[in-house]
Amino acid sequence: MIYNLIRFIFMILLSPYLLFKKEFIQKRMTSYKKVENSNYIWFNMASVGEVNLSYSLISKLSNQSDEKILITVMTDTGMETAQKKYKNNEKITITYFPLDSRNIIRKILNKINIKLLVLIETEIWPNLINEVSKKSKIILLNGRISDKSYSSYLKLKWLLKKILNKIDVLYMQSDEDVKRIINLGALKNRTEKKSNLKFSIELKKETEEKLNQIKQKYKINDKKVFVAGSTHLGEEEFILKSMKNISDYFVFLVPRHIERCDEIEKQLLKFKFNYARWTDQNIDDNVNVILVDKIGVLTTLYQISDISFVGGSIVNIGGHNLLEPLYYKKPPIFGEHMQNAQEIADEIKKRKIGIEIKNNVELENAIKSIENKEIAIDRIDNFFKENQKSLKDSLQIIQKSI
Repeated sequence: MIYNLIRFIFMILLSPYLLFKKEFIQKRMTSYKKVENSNYIWFNMASVGEVNLSYSLISKLSNQSDEKILITVMTDTGMETAQKKYKNNEKITITYFPLDSRNIIRKILNKINIKLLVLIETEIWPNLINEVSKKSKIILLNGRISDKSYSSYLKLKWLLKKILNKIDVLYMQSDEDVKRIINLGALKNRTEKKSNLKFSIELKKETEEKLNQIKQKYKINDKKVFVAGSTHLGEEEFILKSMKNISDYFVFLVPRHIERCDEIEKQLLKFKFNYARWTDQNIDDNVNVILVDKIGVLTTLYQISDISFVGGSIVNIGGHNLLEPLYYKKPPIFGEHMQNAQEIADEIKKRKIGIEIKNNVELENAIKSIENKEIAIDRIDNFFKENQKSLKDSLQIIQKSI
């Protein structure tokens, strides 16, 4: 197979770099050994976003099905999130995805009796799909093809067509996603648009006691709370510039990648904010910014927020999950780069339950609009109620395919 030849050459070229990533490689090439000899439904996903996205679906499926569930993830943060979510579920096994190694995928398939492979969003791995297609059906849920991915995939259309034809059902997020994946080679009669699985989220609701403990620890007192979630390089500076003009807010900066905290501190010093880190034990009375250096606290912070900003949208990353703050009845503020969830962003703007901004003046105006309660909470409730078919549809297609 040409793909495996290219993959082999690529690994050889990367070998000097991989010498410094021994732990990274080893975890992904040995993690599968914990898989038991049993019947499995296999879910493959990339990282934290997909783990959160599929949580309600996998939890319900685990309760309704006799089969065990294998979850494979690509990233360390995805692994950590999955382990926390399913720590008490004995029917679920979580391992790293073995970097599309044909040999290891075959070892896994020889060890388990696979009933179905479920791909979350657009995890198109040729060896995985090719090997599994010989033993079970494959379905793609919540499929999405971004502008950037589409231009890259077009160059590999000759390869993708053969792989996509081995997927039995492709549920895509939007009409544009349907059009794109068919153009890449997916069979039209197997592809359709379904409501976004993101609407099925069931996030944890903290107790008032827990939320009050956070407010007391960080000495928020009577200040309003601004939460900037999943921010990227350039967005912290953007946020801090506006917050200098709005002094009555207590700010939580939650970077998408916590390893960036050191560089974000430089911005906090530049703008002369009194700040502390989330993990600091003693918080001074004059602190007005908390830099969150811990994974897994964003949804808790959305619950105490008065204003929420969703990152990856001012810089051209493609945007992160707008539904998380909305779930807690908090209208999100976001930038114009929301191509990863453009249909949801457009619907939010149309219904006036969130605000898109382009610059600092618009951010400051958006804060004032939300403060003045120009967005009705009942419109947020209606938005979710009208879009919650996705979980039921996904469960049905999985149960029919087993």
